Amino acid sequence: MTGVFVVLEGVDGCGKSTQARRLVERLEGLGRDVIHVREPGATAAGERIRDVLLDPASGDITPMAEVFLYQAARAQLVREVLEPALASGRDVVCERWHYATSAYQGVAAGAGLEAVRVTSALATGGLEPQRAVLLDLPDDVADARLGATLDRMELKGDAFRACVARALRTVFEDGDESLRVVGALGSVDEVAAGIWEAVRDVF
Repeated sequence: MTGVFVVLEGVDGCGKSTQARRLVERLEGLGRDVIHVREPGATAAGERIRDVLLDPASGDITPMAEVFLYQAARAQLVREVLEPALASGRDVVCERWHYATSAYQGVAAGAGLEAVRVTSALATGGLEPQRAVLLDLPDDVADARLGATLDRMELKGDAFRACVARALRTVFEDGDESLRVVGALGSVDEVAAGIWEAVRDVF
């Protein structure tokens, strides 16, 4: 028996963390064994890499260097956490996956989608979620939800974030049946209901 792997995606401020927790609670209420992870992170090495990527003190990291850093954290997450959990029958709810790298680094930062595709395949070993959901939020609403203290990625500015949002929508709209888009403008309960409708058939 293998577990189910689900990803929640979206721009900063779309509510990924809140909705990931809600989905975990719903699945646990159904008696399922679930873990909640975030990208980059969820391993000791991944959290250190996350600090480098998001700390404004890291300065101007080149787009390809960012790609390699994200993929290094992803490779560690796959081998250390995801593969063992899924193999043991545990479900995984993950905040972000390589879709974010495609949008942020591949398109908005200019590293190129092919570079992200090749390095993602190496990092993940081909592991893909049974369902990935994009929490789609208007750019102005997402910007308004950002905190007073911005991390290094958030400091890239409104135009960069708008480009990321467009790229994410394109990735999900052009993808296969495993990719779904859910509006994130409603209440927490309304968005949670939309996400459950989008993922329930894989459980």
